[in-house]
Amino acid sequence: MLGLAPIGCSTDTLHENAGCFFIANLPKTRKPSPLPLHNFAAGLIIYYKCYYKEGCATAQTKPQKQVLGILGGLGPAASCYLYQMLIDHTPASCDQDHIDIVISSRASTPDRTAFIMGKSKDDPFAVMEQDGFSLVHYGATVLAIPCNTAHYFYDRLAEALPVPVLNMPRLTVADAKAAGCTKLGILATDGTLAAETYQLACQAQDIDWAVPSEEHQQEVMSVIYDDIKQGKRADMAKFGAAVHDLKKQGCDMAVLGCTELSLVKRDEHLGKFFIDSTEVLCRHALEACGVEPVGF
Repeated sequence: MLGLAPIGCSTDTLHENAGCFFIANLPKTRKPSPLPLHNFAAGLIIYYKCYYKEGCATAQTKPQKQVLGILGGLGPAASCYLYQMLIDHTPASCDQDHIDIVISSRASTPDRTAFIMGKSKDDPFAVMEQDGFSLVHYGATVLAIPCNTAHYFYDRLAEALPVPVLNMPRLTVADAKAAGCTKLGILATDGTLAAETYQLACQAQDIDWAVPSEEHQQEVMSVIYDDIKQGKRADMAKFGAAVHDLKKQGCDMAVLGCTELSLVKRDEHLGKFFIDSTEVLCRHALEACGVEPVGF
């Protein structure tokens, strides 16, 4: 794991021994102290903030080109789909024509919706921040998070990290407006809806929005958690009922505002009524890395 080394390595590294680890070679104003492994995430955050943010690290060679960091695992299938999409939409005739990508697939990250809805006290932010710094250490110059719900933590994360972080919901709503959308239906997790991530983005773009009724929102959550996250095909009767509800409310477009729902578009060949947040993130990520996407 990044930053860990056995006893006997250079004191510039993070050492591990007998069930605890300590941070070596910190600034003289700070004293290293043992941390039990159950505080592993918290310890690494201290390490990253002190070692990288406060200038203790050895200067790294500046990348010759942009490197995309994918803060993934939220969930794994969605991250894998984004990676494949980036490959498919890059105009390449050889390996070297593709962009450089570093991926962190931290599937053990606490559930974002459960935390937002108050059903869990496990805050995902600490893990996300740790992985963000890991990606930067490995050379990432711009980050993408293929999880709409995780953008609840976007402002804190963007402030903490030293590189730009793409904001998938804001980019998606801006693209929907550019495509002529006047009222956007929001298909997303309970956490994303409770955080008003897309509602606020719609307000910023001055377009109307609607969400499914409570009954139909339960069906959307079932498609996400009972179907896609369990490796099954989506129950299209449930999905279709929620979409019909949005159309009855006057929506002229609906956002697939959960990256698991992007897999529904892939598998079921959904039409132009839908704007796919993963496709939007892919396109803007390629552009951020200096590539003009093809095939959209």
